[in-house]
Amino acid sequence: MNGKTVNMRKILLVFLTVLTAFLPTGCGIYSFTGASIPPEAKSFSVQQFPNNALLVEPLLSDQFSNALRNRFMSQTNLRMVPVNGDLEFEGEIVEYVTSPTAIQADQTAALNRLTITVNVRFSNKYDESKNFESKFSHYVDYPSNQDLNSIKDGLMTEIIDVLVDNIFNKAVVNW
Repeated sequence: MNGKTVNMRKILLVFLTVLTAFLPTGCGIYSFTGASIPPEAKSFSVQQFPNNALLVEPLLSDQFSNALRNRFMSQTNLRMVPVNGDLEFEGEIVEYVTSPTAIQADQTAALNRLTITVNVRFSNKYDESKNFESKFSHYVDYPSNQDLNSIKDGLMTEIIDVLVDNIFNKAVVNW
């Protein structure tokens, strides 16, 4: 190799080193997911969301709480702590209900609807204007000739994914 090639490689190496040193943190308040998080925020906590619905699905509390934790672990650089995070979530599942919809001419339901509603209290230690308490609800329709017990895991996962998206967006994407 000649001297020019060696010098160019050194310059490129220095440039890439400097660039990678600044890329992960950027300005400290934005992530690749569009989340806008105060730069001083370093942690989050998600308390267990107890199932206070009239109809209690035994695994729903764990599935929902874990899905919310997983979203913040996978899409932010925040560290999860058991309590008193810089961003903190708590609340309860207030509705888990299945109901008929799309009534046919013979007065039977062509579809049933599974609805899950959660009440969420969010606090942001560094920007109290972002604090909220809101209910989030989503439903999925399924054919009435299908047994809920045989398909509920998939339906719950689908609903939880949408609920967690909406909660994440309201808390840190500012929609």
